[in-house]
Amino acid sequence: MKSKNNIHTLAHQYVVNDPLHQLFDAVNAISVQGYDEQRRVIYWNKGSEVLYGYTNVEATGKKLEDLIIPSDLREAVVAGHGNWINNGIEIPAAELTLRDKNNNDVSVFSSHVMFINQYGIKQMYCIDIDLTDVKQAQEQAMFREKMLETIFEAIPDLFFVMQEDGKILDYQASSSSSSNLYALPQQFIGSSMFDLLPDDVSSKFRKNISQALSQKQMVSFQYELTMPLGVVYFEARINHVSQYQQVMVIIRDITEQHKAEELIRKQAYYDNLTSLPNRFLALDRLSHMLFEAQRNKGHVAVLFIDLDNFKKVNDSFGHELGDKLLVKSAARLQQVIRKEDTIGRLGGDEFIVLLRGINSHYNAIDIAEKLLKSFTSPFKIEGRELVLTMSIGVAMYPENGDTASDLLRNADTAMYQAKALGRNSYSFFTPQMNVVIQRRLAIEEQMQGALQRNEFELYYQPQLDVKNKHVTGAEALLRWYNPVLGNIPPDEFIPIAEHNGLIIPIGKFVIKQALQLLKKWQNKQLNKGQHYKYTMAVNLSPSQFRDTALLSFIKDTLSELDVKAKYLELEITEGVLMNAKLNINDTLQEITKLGIKLSMDDFGTGYSSLSYLRQYPFNVLKIDRMFINGITSKKEDCNLVKATIAMSHSLGLTVVAEGVETKEQLVLLGELNCDFVQGYYFSKPLPEELLLDFSPRFL
Repeated sequence: MKSKNNIHTLAHQYVVNDPLHQLFDAVNAISVQGYDEQRRVIYWNKGSEVLYGYTNVEATGKKLEDLIIPSDLREAVVAGHGNWINNGIEIPAAELTLRDKNNNDVSVFSSHVMFINQYGIKQMYCIDIDLTDVKQAQEQAMFREKMLETIFEAIPDLFFVMQEDGKILDYQASSSSSSNLYALPQQFIGSSMFDLLPDDVSSKFRKNISQALSQKQMVSFQYELTMPLGVVYFEARINHVSQYQQVMVIIRDITEQHKAEELIRKQAYYDNLTSLPNRFLALDRLSHMLFEAQRNKGHVAVLFIDLDNFKKVNDSFGHELGDKLLVKSAARLQQVIRKEDTIGRLGGDEFIVLLRGINSHYNAIDIAEKLLKSFTSPFKIEGRELVLTMSIGVAMYPENGDTASDLLRNADTAMYQAKALGRNSYSFFTPQMNVVIQRRLAIEEQMQGALQRNEFELYYQPQLDVKNKHVTGAEALLRWYNPVLGNIPPDEFIPIAEHNGLIIPIGKFVIKQALQLLKKWQNKQLNKGQHYKYTMAVNLSPSQFRDTALLSFIKDTLSELDVKAKYLELEITEGVLMNAKLNINDTLQEITKLGIKLSMDDFGTGYSSLSYLRQYPFNVLKIDRMFINGITSKKEDCNLVKATIAMSHSLGLTVVAEGVETKEQLVLLGELNCDFVQGYYFSKPLPEELLLDFSPRFL
């Protein structure tokens, strides 16, 4: 009797939605349950009795988890209900497997809603839809599907059912043939076969499906696809099922058959010893490269390679060892060239390298030097260590010819020039390019020991606060005067230092010198009673950024000179971000943790600046001078700079404009809310002694 009174009291306290309950009571196809804040049943409709087997009297007052929740879900259900009651985190609708009175599984789709009654007490209602019939239908369908899968598994072909317009309705692939799927399976259904395949293959399918529709008979054709494991060759058979207006496509892997045919072709176009393209195929590829370069106004380089003194190897050790040396030489050459380039054997000890889509002769220089470097270590053959070198002649399209034969002949001529220079070197066909090479070699030679000879010096370009018109800091700029070569522009010597590795010690010199000057500058500032402290910006190159000792060196130098990290700013270009290794984000985060500011330099001159600003923790953005030059005369440049400043400020970045050369530019940048500027208008780069005496204010 007492239990019934408790139930009555519980119901009286919580059940306040009588019209709603009357509606639920009238529907026995859907289970609706109500629970109080302790998860006790306060409402249990007829549908709940049917679905779970408990009567209203049996369920009322019982806890949710003790009635229908399986043991493995109880903890999650209790926690979810508590989160909703206490934190307002709603329990999402979901398919669940619950328990009935007889401990049988009950599959339901369960939704939930929370009410607050007139007593201020929360009531949760669960609406459960029985999915038993759905599950049974699914199981029957799965059985039939499994039978079909078993049949198709035994067949190595790929099957596609498509509409006449190429839209895929269904496909089947066994485990042995699924590796031949060109796209992800989830992309197939509803997609057009023509959209999933490369253009050339798609065109073949269009043509042959059209033929099958018109001729009312099966058609077949062959095609190839580049797959993760290599190129795979296929035969497709197409049949039109007219009564359903559908197309059946059966695809078979014929790679092995193709390999047999390819072997015959290879013997005609490839060198039997090294497996490299032979003279005929190499020149054919060169002709294709030239056609592409002519259409795109690009450049192609032809490198003619002759192994130095190879005849002596043959004469001394025999042709068998000589052949092995040629094979190993070919392998080393292949390791150097890019994927898009071609290396071929012309015959004997002569090879050809074709460089596609290069920007300038500097790209050819880089490859030529790598080729020479690849031969520095001895070849180990039959217990012998053989040292071999090569001479390389370089001809460029379009400068040195516009046909394959002209370029090959000119590269051959340049190769003999390289031999005349002493072998183990490279030479360009034109005298003008050889001057460039000699200049580069001279710079490399003089760069050795330049640090020890104190030939490098830092200049500093002041940076101005646009609003307050006072100097806030400077950017450190490296200069080099060599007694032999004179003043060498940074654009000329820094890429060479980057290439030969000397940028690492040079970079450390720059950082230390810049921080030493910053300390002096700040001390002089304090002596004058100025409380604002100057900052120093230093550029980092890609090689410096990859130097694992960089951070510890900067940290030690800051500590040694007693300079706070927040006054140092490291300028990084997109080249650093694109060329650095995968730990780039970790390195940038470590720099930020030290308190050092990060600046994106030369913004707008690359391809991915916006994504870098979002991805990495930059503090400062520097707008390149190429945009500043035209802001007073070109509306487009002005609008770009205006948008860049607004975008940077929205990201919390400080903006520095480079290359300010006129008063009009300075005034306009002020109107555009640019933070800082630097440029010749108020100061060119200064040596240390002049910077220390530079006026802190600009009027």
